[in-house]
Amino acid sequence: MTPRQKRMTLVFGILAGVSVAGALALTAFRQNVTFYFDPTRVAEGQVPPGERFRLGGMVTKGSVQRAPGSLEVRFVVTDFKHDVPVSYTGVLPDLFREGQGVIAHGRMTGNTFVADEVLAKHDEKYMPPEVARSLKKAQADPGAPAGATTAPPGSATPTSKAPAAPTETGAPQASASTPVGVRAAGGV
Repeated sequence: MTPRQKRMTLVFGILAGVSVAGALALTAFRQNVTFYFDPTRVAEGQVPPGERFRLGGMVTKGSVQRAPGSLEVRFVVTDFKHDVPVSYTGVLPDLFREGQGVIAHGRMTGNTFVADEVLAKHDEKYMPPEVARSLKKAQADPGAPAGATTAPPGSATPTSKAPAAPTETGAPQASASTPVGVRAAGGV
């Protein structure tokens, strides 16, 4: 074998190895990707059958049912347009309650979402971005485009605010144009 043939064999061997490693990495990433769906998309049949996904929305009030003597819990997740029944066996997070935001990981079995993990929001103001978007979209006026707001004719809407003036320490301080109860960035 000539030196050129040896080099070409080495190059092709390296390319084959990199290709196999890349294919394995893509397969692993694809298996670890978990898509988010809201109840409306589940009701419309947009969920691939048998696939694991995240279901997010609000726990419907009065829907939590616990099986006596077991860890099985059944509840309904809603986006205020459609409802999806959820079954979960395990210990629920301390912050799980009716009327609160939740994200469940699992898969559809028939018409019921069987969850293997349930996450509850962690404080009174936080909501996962996907849940907030889907709930906002579900509550929006069906005739109005998403994010549209209406203002009385002739009223001006502010487009931007002037930044807060820095103090001697360099930290911005709330100014007269800052709404009540809102802290300026970096404030204490």
